[in-house]
Amino acid sequence: MGRVSEVELFRSALVDSEPPFSVLYVQGPGGIGKTRLLDVCEDLAFQEECEVVRLDGRDLPPAPLAVLEALHDLVDLSGGDQAAPAVDRRLVLLLDSYERLAPLDGWLRTWLLPRLPATTVTLIASRAPPDLAWRADPAWRDLLRIVALRNLRPEETREYLRASIVDPALHDQVVEVTHGHPLGLSLLIDVISRGGGHAAIDPLTPDLVGSLLRQFVDVVPNRLQRRALEVCSLARATTEALLRHVLELDDAHEVFIWLRGLSFVESGLDGVFPHELARDAIEADLRWRDPEEYKRVFRAVRSHVYRSVTSASAREQHRAMFDVKFLFRHQPAFSAGVDWETWGRYYPDLLVPDDRSVVVDLVERWEGAQSAALATHWLERQPEGFFVVRSHDGAVRGVVAIVDLTTASARDIAADPGAAAAWSWTQHHAPPRPDETVSLLRYLVDGEVHQEPSPTWNAGSVLSFQHCLAKPRLSWFLNAFAHPDRLDDYFAFADFPRVVGGDFTVDGRRHGLFAHDFRTVPMDRWIELTTERALAGDDPQPPAPAQPMLMVLSQPEFDESVRHALRDLRRPERLTGNPLLRTRLVAHPTDSAPGTDALCDLIRQAAERLRNDPRDDKFYRAVDRTYLRPAASQEAAAEVLDLPLSTYKRHLRGGVDRIVADLWARELHSPSV
Repeated sequence: MGRVSEVELFRSALVDSEPPFSVLYVQGPGGIGKTRLLDVCEDLAFQEECEVVRLDGRDLPPAPLAVLEALHDLVDLSGGDQAAPAVDRRLVLLLDSYERLAPLDGWLRTWLLPRLPATTVTLIASRAPPDLAWRADPAWRDLLRIVALRNLRPEETREYLRASIVDPALHDQVVEVTHGHPLGLSLLIDVISRGGGHAAIDPLTPDLVGSLLRQFVDVVPNRLQRRALEVCSLARATTEALLRHVLELDDAHEVFIWLRGLSFVESGLDGVFPHELARDAIEADLRWRDPEEYKRVFRAVRSHVYRSVTSASAREQHRAMFDVKFLFRHQPAFSAGVDWETWGRYYPDLLVPDDRSVVVDLVERWEGAQSAALATHWLERQPEGFFVVRSHDGAVRGVVAIVDLTTASARDIAADPGAAAAWSWTQHHAPPRPDETVSLLRYLVDGEVHQEPSPTWNAGSVLSFQHCLAKPRLSWFLNAFAHPDRLDDYFAFADFPRVVGGDFTVDGRRHGLFAHDFRTVPMDRWIELTTERALAGDDPQPPAPAQPMLMVLSQPEFDESVRHALRDLRRPERLTGNPLLRTRLVAHPTDSAPGTDALCDLIRQAAERLRNDPRDDKFYRAVDRTYLRPAASQEAAAEVLDLPLSTYKRHLRGGVDRIVADLWARELHSPSV
């Protein structure tokens, strides 16, 4: 409705043997009707018996290969600058959501389109205007038409209302309130058709879309559907599985189909999602109307997507990690380093030998020759820790490097001021125990903006998240960043506080360290902590984790605590202060305060395991008559066991030593909770 001139312009290009233009570039804000215009133009192209290829930037990876695969059967692009078509009919290429394909803009303009048949007509729909290079290029000056879509005129709005069978008595008010905005019209008609009537129309409401969506939610047929809409507003993409989990349903098919059919909900490869204007308005409405329900839905969606992270692999895991962070997109403290325009569209890639010189050049360009020499140093020692972010032509755009300090030699660490500062900190603040890992994100360099929000920063976030998940023996994870003062709040909010005294200088540039000990707040609890801090909003004192922080005991401290626990086994009131209660050996994700019963059970189970080896039975009997079923004294225990006192004491020492060693091994090697 109301796009007569745009449709006729496109039709003229289809019917002319020599089209007056090659590319029709349609731009306009969200909800203005670009996709619907493409629908009509696609129908016209089929009527004219054209070969039609339609690509959507929401579903298509912005990579040349993906576009070429879509064109493979229609156009021979294998040779020459002007390859012959594989079919005789005119080719029509439709590109929707082109703003998401921005990385391909130069390649498409200079390489792909010139190689298509001369009579090809391309229609591009984008929220962003065309890059200046289109208009600056003399070759495109006469082949490009730019159309900016506007709101519908009042007479077109009334025609739309008549076609939608809206009560004529409401037409003037609707025209006044919507000003002809297509999405606004569509949403308002939804409200009216569901019983909103005159109450749905408020000409004084400045936020049209938000007002319409709030009223739409109020007249949803039932509570379940309203809750499904709220879930859809928070999640990047909504599936039946997500709805089942959050809404606690056995079967979410019916409500999913209802959601999918709404006028402002679209379908993609990963599920359904609302128009961005609709998403923001629904989420804002829920936060204002029912803050506690907003938090409940937020936590439930986070739980589902985080479970997907821990159960997925490779690219699927990366995608799930993008989904986790997407939830926090409206939290300023978590968005400082995120480039939301490219979020979820660039993935970290393994470094190959040919990338090495490019990586070193990137580091030198942004951080200087000394830093580049250090990057070369780590590339030689730990190449597996380097990842690159590639532009869509395959060129290296950025690099992320995570160094394992626990496997590095003392000389390698000393050679790098950043590694030396990180290692020194960990050695003086809860040092790693045997087989535990200390990891340092040593480099994050984007070729265009260094350490500003970028695809490389996005990939670095995902890589760090993935690294921490994959390291059950991880103790410290540290981040090294230049100009650290600007990032203090960002990392502190994420529970990676600045390392006091950890700044270091390379090539005259000051860097800072930000650290988190995953033994005290393991991954699951860290996710909970960051979630609750986000939900607390502007609270100057973000909440602590629901569970107390865990303790990291050295081996002597652990040994002493086990021996105390054995002596206090029959007097639980004395166990309440035992440090073992705060270790991951005893604590579990569901325990806000692990009880002494759990500690007693662990001690008894360790003692019982002595009976698995007949050679240790003598040790078990000594422990049993001393701590599990104690005799009145050690002399009495020796008498009960019919042993000389010295032999009894030797067996008891052996049994206690074995129990301590058993529990220490479990403390070290049990997964983080």
